[in-house]
Amino acid sequence: MTTKAKKTSTKSKRTRNYATVVYPESAPEDWKEKLTELHVPCLISPLHDKDINPDQTPKKPHIHVMLMFDSVKTVEQVKELLQPIGAVGCEPISSVRGYARYLCHLDNPEKHQYSQLDVQELNGSDYIAVTELTSDRRATGQEIRKFCREYGIVSFSSLIEYADEYREDWIAYLEKSGWLIKEYLKSKAWSIEHGAEVDIKKMLDRQVKAADTDTNK
Repeated sequence: MTTKAKKTSTKSKRTRNYATVVYPESAPEDWKEKLTELHVPCLISPLHDKDINPDQTPKKPHIHVMLMFDSVKTVEQVKELLQPIGAVGCEPISSVRGYARYLCHLDNPEKHQYSQLDVQELNGSDYIAVTELTSDRRATGQEIRKFCREYGIVSFSSLIEYADEYREDWIAYLEKSGWLIKEYLKSKAWSIEHGAEVDIKKMLDRQVKAADTDTNK
């Protein structure tokens, strides 16, 4: 394949998901409204104002934007759509989940960690649905149950009210897996009422002692 043919092939490549960057100081004030008017599901990162270059100089504050089209587009088509918002650059995304997680540097601990709560969702996009890993969901469930044990919470409504006020990041989990927490709290309340609670730590200690005894026989 000739160089010219390679360039043509790359140029005409079509895919559904693209990323671009917006510099607030040079973008139109209503760039988000213009983006909304495209009616394309997209995610907008928090303002990246703490990123550092390899030479340790601060990067220019910027915002990452991820667009998820319903049908395939060429880079040229997307660039044309993005012109009104003053976006800089346009690149295809190979992994929707990977790039969505990059909006907050979730998988880059060496970089500044931006809050997931500051990600803006436009036109029906869902950041949690795109980025959540099974391990994340499991860890959130464990955190919630531990919180309930520590503070003696057995009321699902009390938990929801707390999350509404102080832990918005728990809401998505409770909306999808609330049945598990409900059953846990219901069972916990029954155990307390009937004196049937089991001290897990003591139970494990007994098991360890029993195993040591069997080993020494």
